[in-house]
Amino acid sequence: QVQLVESGGGLVQTGGSLRLSCVASGNIFSIGTMGWYRQAPGKQRELVASIITIVRTTYADSVKGRFTISRDNAKNTMYLQMYRLKPEDTAVYYCNAHVRYSGGTYFNGYWGQGTQVTVSS
Repeated sequence: QVQLVESGGGLVQTGGSLRLSCVASGNIFSIGTMGWYRQAPGKQRELVASIITIVRTTYADSVKGRFTISRDNAKNTMYLQMYRLKPEDTAVYYCNAHVRYSGGTYFNGYWGQGTQVTVSS
């Protein structure tokens, strides 16, 4: 069994910063693509950023230049550094990871429980 646990969300003023973390635990053999998604009230869940390696990252246009995704493979941890936050960044942020567990053959997708980010104007 694999678990993803996010942390680092909170309330911040416009222009502020937050750093989200996602730790994967369990019987993990390898982690492939990891990503951050977010879902605002009444809206569909959307991809914020994804990372395969430090040089293979993607970002939603709305966060380019403000957010930075990274990962520490030794710690099975992914981060999302968010700068110059805007009220429209308010959402529940979810961690997603494709994980191959020990003894498994394929990568399966897992989700964290989400962490709330609220940006006040």
